[in-house]
Amino acid sequence: MTDPVWLDGTILPLEKARIAPDDRGLLLGDGLFETMRVASGKVCHPDRHLARLAEGCRTLMLPPPDLSLLQQAMTDLLEASALTNGSLRLTITRGCGPRGVLPTSPVRPTILIRTAPAAQKPSTPVRLGTSRYRKDEKSPLSSVKSLACLPFIMARMEAAASGLDDALLLATTGAVAESTTANILFLMHDTFLTPPLQDGPLPGIARSRLCESGLLRETSVRPEDISSMTAAWLVNALSLTPVISIDSHSLSFSPHADTRLRQFLFPV
Repeated sequence: MTDPVWLDGTILPLEKARIAPDDRGLLLGDGLFETMRVASGKVCHPDRHLARLAEGCRTLMLPPPDLSLLQQAMTDLLEASALTNGSLRLTITRGCGPRGVLPTSPVRPTILIRTAPAAQKPSTPVRLGTSRYRKDEKSPLSSVKSLACLPFIMARMEAAASGLDDALLLATTGAVAESTTANILFLMHDTFLTPPLQDGPLPGIARSRLCESGLLRETSVRPEDISSMTAAWLVNALSLTPVISIDSHSLSFSPHADTRLRQFLFPV
């Protein structure tokens, strides 16, 4: 079997997987996802990812997933795919329903799990531009990995059209929130900083681990503060990427600081 997926309890080839035309995830973006790193044939920090998924389900009023079922599903899919290093994405939607916004009861969620091999090349430094799109820090969706990603897609497309690699999103208050696919970390006077959750960033798994370790301190960052920063990185469950510029401000690369972060996040 090549490129298998796990779909609603069955492992099957990708080309045979089918999502129903009336699935609310397809039609309305009504669902959540988690992307997890796979190293040495195992999912990294699955309990953290599944806990965030469960919390997201509570926020969206989705039936809570059977976490033991998902754990076994991920194990079975990794075995079937023979993936050693790469990533695993788990998507859950509210399932099928009639036309209209209001869901009907009972709900039968659709669950899809896919794997992907690791990138062949390490991530290269990126240039960011501040987006005109804002992250609504007061929205309950700011803390979940929703399938409704259009603002991030549009911000990323506009950045690419300007010759940039990614976009930096601000909160409605004007404070720095995150990029389109990652949390942002800053280095200032040998201290690692990141925007607090009240400024709208996703509670990223890598971010939370760094905060709990004491390596990373939460503090609000305004655009005018960026000129005081020495270095910056984008971080998510899969990667740590240096930032070389934000708008007109150039940032240095700190090999020592990069090594500290990398050794903590992705130990060999």
